[in-house]
Amino acid sequence: MKVKWQEKGFWIGVAVTLACSLAGKYLAQIPGLQLVGALVIALILGMLVQMSRALVVSAQPGTSFISNKFLRLGIILLGFRLNLKALADSGVKTIILAIIVVAFTIVVVYFLCKWLKVDSTLGMLTACGCGICGAAAVMGVSPQLKAKNDDAVLAVAVVCILGTVFTLIEVGLMPVLGMTPTQFGVMAGSSLHEIAHAVAAGEAGGTQALDASIIMKLSRVLLLAPVALIVGIIAQRKVKTTTAEKAKLPIPWFMGGFLLTSAIGTFIAMPVSLLNGLVSLAYLALGMAMAGLGMSVNFQVIIRRGGRVFLAATIGSVALLALSITASKLFF
Repeated sequence: MKVKWQEKGFWIGVAVTLACSLAGKYLAQIPGLQLVGALVIALILGMLVQMSRALVVSAQPGTSFISNKFLRLGIILLGFRLNLKALADSGVKTIILAIIVVAFTIVVVYFLCKWLKVDSTLGMLTACGCGICGAAAVMGVSPQLKAKNDDAVLAVAVVCILGTVFTLIEVGLMPVLGMTPTQFGVMAGSSLHEIAHAVAAGEAGGTQALDASIIMKLSRVLLLAPVALIVGIIAQRKVKTTTAEKAKLPIPWFMGGFLLTSAIGTFIAMPVSLLNGLVSLAYLALGMAMAGLGMSVNFQVIIRRGGRVFLAATIGSVALLALSITASKLFF
């Protein structure tokens, strides 16, 4: 993608998406908006920018670049949040449950989408968002599928809404589930879609539940890289290409960067303030990418296609919750 740094439109795009990302960051700190999360708020603000069509058109050279490149940058920097040693210390059963949960959810949601005649790309984006880590997973898998912006935005919206609803449901069920704090935290971390959702629900169960929910959720986040690679290979096989093109393995190199930054953050001594700063920069970049997506979304497409994918994701989320409750009670 050729960048015209000297174009006024490029810097207008940077300024608009940066403003949306920063606004999302601070709005997400308001009680009630914490469950929505900074990334989704940035997406919504980007969609609101469409009220000024002239601004969207003038910013297009910048938003095109940011939606593509800042997405990858943000995911790479997000790796600093993932402590590989903490995941290893949590035990084999945590990793195994994460693999089972991610595989189960992706398969169930994707085939429900196929059954309901949802477009396969949209179905896979939604399945990965529900199974791994919400908006970041949708955005991480999107380049592998060469997904349209409308599909990515719709998948993010579905995952965010359901994640918020199920967070409230799980907190409400806490008194009747009869779980220990660790079991409740594992359930929250293995069933909720966004990291923010898992943190919010885990926090309701106390410190022990919060720690368990974070470790469990980050175990699922770790699977983003291999899932992106697998999805890319499957997508490549479905496309009619020449023999030369098929020989190219669709490796998501930015996912390699994600794992590298995870290793750096885990094994190289760095000040906590620096690590926190890098993670904040990751969310700033991802927020800008989300705002860029929001500025290009087609609302008619979302209205026309949203019902069936929402139904598939809802059924899949119910099945995921049932699996998580059962596994938490039996093995933790």
